[in-house]
Amino acid sequence: MRKSIFPLIAIGFLMSGCAAAPSTQRVDMTTLTKQVGDAERGFAKTMADRNFAAFQSFLSDEAVFFSGANPLRGKAVVAENWKKFYEKPDAPFSWEPEIVQVVDSGTLALTTGPVKDPSGKHFANFQSIWRQESPGVWKIVFDKGERTCDCAK
Repeated sequence: MRKSIFPLIAIGFLMSGCAAAPSTQRVDMTTLTKQVGDAERGFAKTMADRNFAAFQSFLSDEAVFFSGANPLRGKAVVAENWKKFYEKPDAPFSWEPEIVQVVDSGTLALTTGPVKDPSGKHFANFQSIWRQESPGVWKIVFDKGERTCDCAK
């Protein structure tokens, strides 16, 4: 009887050790930060290229865009609302990330930077939160723009 219990106990310890072992996989923050920055620049390029289909490809199904009094919720609603920005031949604005930060787990990221009118005047700032939905694939989950103050200082 004693001989048959030991293999079971040993297997139990091995299995519990595997289940409880913390992940030793290191997140490469340099690579992830570059991926997110590239995703944001690609997202902005959709506006410059007037490519509405490409714009939609960057949206998470759960996207929430703060635009006006009520947030736009869901990829279809965001896309429908933003379609107007892609209808004219010239882009009404452009943006680019100045700051890119990724959380330590490598699953979420923040991008922020200036929004400029067609003449290049900085009139707003954007903040976007991205989620890594599969390895190397980042989708925008939250987006918010804020007008800058053009006040005399």
